[in-house]
Amino acid sequence: MKTNISKHFTLPSLIWYTLPSMIMMIFMSIYTIADGVIVSQYLGDSALSALNIVYPVIFLVNGIGVMLGTGGSAIIAKKIGEGDIKSAREHFSFFVFSSVLITLVITIITVIFQDPIIRLLGANDALLAQCKAYLMPSILFASITVLQLLFQCYFSTAGKPNYSLILTIAGGLINIVLDLLFLGRFNFGISGAAIATILGQSILAAFGLLYFFTKKNDLHFTKFQIDIKSLLQACFNGSSEMVSNLANAVVTFLFNIIMMKLAGESGVAAITIILYGQFLFNSLYLGFSIGVSPIISYQYGAKNKEELQNITRISLRFLTITSILILGISLFSSDWIVGVFVKSHTKTYALAAFGFSIFAINYLFSGLNIFCSGLFTALSDGKHSAILSFLRTFFWMIVSLLLLPNLIGITGVWIAVPVAEFSTLLLSLYFLITQNKRYHYLK
Repeated sequence: MKTNISKHFTLPSLIWYTLPSMIMMIFMSIYTIADGVIVSQYLGDSALSALNIVYPVIFLVNGIGVMLGTGGSAIIAKKIGEGDIKSAREHFSFFVFSSVLITLVITIITVIFQDPIIRLLGANDALLAQCKAYLMPSILFASITVLQLLFQCYFSTAGKPNYSLILTIAGGLINIVLDLLFLGRFNFGISGAAIATILGQSILAAFGLLYFFTKKNDLHFTKFQIDIKSLLQACFNGSSEMVSNLANAVVTFLFNIIMMKLAGESGVAAITIILYGQFLFNSLYLGFSIGVSPIISYQYGAKNKEELQNITRISLRFLTITSILILGISLFSSDWIVGVFVKSHTKTYALAAFGFSIFAINYLFSGLNIFCSGLFTALSDGKHSAILSFLRTFFWMIVSLLLLPNLIGITGVWIAVPVAEFSTLLLSLYFLITQNKRYHYLK
């Protein structure tokens, strides 16, 4: 099985190979942001609040897809690198089957206990109906969400990252168009936004099923044995991605509570805008990590130490350059980004514009942190990947948010993410150096 991931890479060729994944993640962030803007414009703040309240359930579903997508991809690509194609296909088939089965269990539990779950997440009587209207379509078709997340990763493993790019862009555009139709023209309400999202995701999910059921493709569905050990290994490998999704829900909740206390509704709106900006700029790093991970897994499985070191060296060079560029771009475009959401000369605009100038410092550190976590996932080292992800997205974030605002007020909120990213960077560099004795990814 000769694939694109087995060749020798230079900086331009590696960027070209990972470019579809980077563009894909950027487009995903753009149409996710557009989703929030459209819901807010047509349905108002209450609908946006309802959407945010049920997001932890959506984050859980997304976490399963990304966890078994990235964690499973590391195992599959390693098997391909070892030349064990039959085992790679069996693992691929088993991981997809297991993901859908786990998602169905979550769907059943959520449907049965929907009211208690929604109230536990913070909904009051006024928001309960809108929360249910968005959550029920989303959870009933959650398997589609998981499939499209899996195939985003597995297309790259199969040497077809451009497929994920094209289908993700198509699905995102369909999502936005249907949002405008369902909410603006047909008045479907917030359930229309959920349906539009599912239909957009169906594009990649349906094409992925068609592609991987075709036997002529190197990586395709086949009969498999139940392999709990491999499933647990895939979950462990991708646990950092699951941690990231779950941490997002908790950290966003904390941001909202603290900003409401310090600056009221304008503060909550300001931090929401800034977090959307973070989602956009970090998507480049996430896309690069997703794109390069199968190559790292393949070369590690093939025991090609020279090419593994080459890939790591190129990646670190690329991340250093882009980190500086993204910091400059984010500072230069901060007023424009804030202006997309709110009008200038408002309290929210002033808060967000000032906060963004401090918050943007984190882009100097986040790229390397995301890559290091992805590197260890690709090496099937779920332990170090999970530690980095947990500290970056959860532990240091919570410590910073609970401590800094009490010491220096609202500036502490803006600087919390840079502090958390820098603290994680120190450990990323430590792991990168100390684990080289085991994996030999650095000369």
